[in-house]
Amino acid sequence: MCVCVFIFSLCKDPALLSSKEPGSKAEVLTRLERRADPSQTLARGSGCRMWARVAAGGSGLGLRASRECLLRVTGAGCAGKTPQERRDFSAEAALKKTPLFDFHRNNGGKMVEFAGWSMPVQYKDSHIASHMHTREHCSIFDVSHMLQTKVHGKDRIKFMETLVVADIAELKDNQGTLSLFTNEKGGIIDDLIVTKTDHGYLYVVSNAGCADKDSAHMKARLAEYKAAGFDVDLEFIDEALIALQGPTMAQVLQAGLKGDLRKLTFMTSTLVTVFGIPDCRVTRCGYTGEDGVEISVPRSRVVELAEKLLSNNEVKLAGLGARDSLRLEAGLCLYGIDIDETTTPVEASLVWTIGKRRRQTKDFPGADIIVPQIKAKTARKRVGLVSTGPPVRQHTPILSSDGQVIGEVTSGCPSPCLKKNVSMGYVDAAFAKNGAAVQVEIRKKTVPAIVSKMPFVPTNYYTG
Repeated sequence: MCVCVFIFSLCKDPALLSSKEPGSKAEVLTRLERRADPSQTLARGSGCRMWARVAAGGSGLGLRASRECLLRVTGAGCAGKTPQERRDFSAEAALKKTPLFDFHRNNGGKMVEFAGWSMPVQYKDSHIASHMHTREHCSIFDVSHMLQTKVHGKDRIKFMETLVVADIAELKDNQGTLSLFTNEKGGIIDDLIVTKTDHGYLYVVSNAGCADKDSAHMKARLAEYKAAGFDVDLEFIDEALIALQGPTMAQVLQAGLKGDLRKLTFMTSTLVTVFGIPDCRVTRCGYTGEDGVEISVPRSRVVELAEKLLSNNEVKLAGLGARDSLRLEAGLCLYGIDIDETTTPVEASLVWTIGKRRRQTKDFPGADIIVPQIKAKTARKRVGLVSTGPPVRQHTPILSSDGQVIGEVTSGCPSPCLKKNVSMGYVDAAFAKNGAAVQVEIRKKTVPAIVSKMPFVPTNYYTG
């Protein structure tokens, strides 16, 4: 594997750090992007700034970063400023931290900014080693930065269905579903998981990068609903959230549970004691394509839980780098990169998230645009692509066999499991057929690619 850590050399560039070239964080990062060669990209998704370089012809993918180095780069604009300006700049650069921040640092976590949070991109193991460990054993991911919400009140289901496309009413107790917040134009505001618990509330988990937008969106609708006399309330909960993902997850977690984990199937949830820690919500789901759970745990005890899980040799820590390549192999979207407010669920190949009853009643935001698209089709469609050769990255043009631009890649990486490049993007609907031969343009050269069914790597969700 040939991996280069590009950011360190950039940090030492005197031209970037001199007082002759001051600027904001965004300006400095823009200058870094301009100086990078075409194989070095700055991935920006949901607030993420992650430098990654894969040398052409290399056999794998590496993601490395240094929190201190990143902060020195983004703080370069402080040169020549007054002490007060430096303090103001430092305050601006301050990142939110999860309850596991010190734990990450103590375990060799390399921290980067993600959605305004300081999060580990990887640990002592390489990105590929971490990725493969998750596929073969199991890994802990810190997802405490995500927004966790409880929706209370007798009208909670009606309220939620005014915001999302799912049929929440048909869910059984303690069953959840992936859904979408949509706007009146049919665009996707965010993706989220809604669970109908047997404790009198809905449990909602949505993306960190959309936390402010999502909470404001729900609060605005809440005000309307309460003014109309409905019984509903929101509770934004400040608890830690960790994901344990991989084929050996069940044997690891079962040791800390009294109940039989086999009864907890994919997209179901329960409130239990985990390794002696009461009131943990365990939901069998995840973002890797593997069997896994997400555990909502009191902040004061999340380190204790992580340490108990790590005491099993099957378990290692994993960061954002492995999480991204794992979700790509599983064909899962990243909000802000693969889907956003300009894409509809039909364009994004997410029609399955729209409940059948909801298609009939057409009473969710944007239904008048989205529902007709289901039958009439759309001009473009999200598809998977497989190729060999140089890595395929975001914004790579997708071409027809005769060289016409037919779309663009939204995200991609070399697949550690398949030893090929996997990517997803949007193409003209006429080319959205599995097996269709297309091309991708990389550094002004065309590379053959095949439209492929997703997931690229078979999922291993536990269904009983």
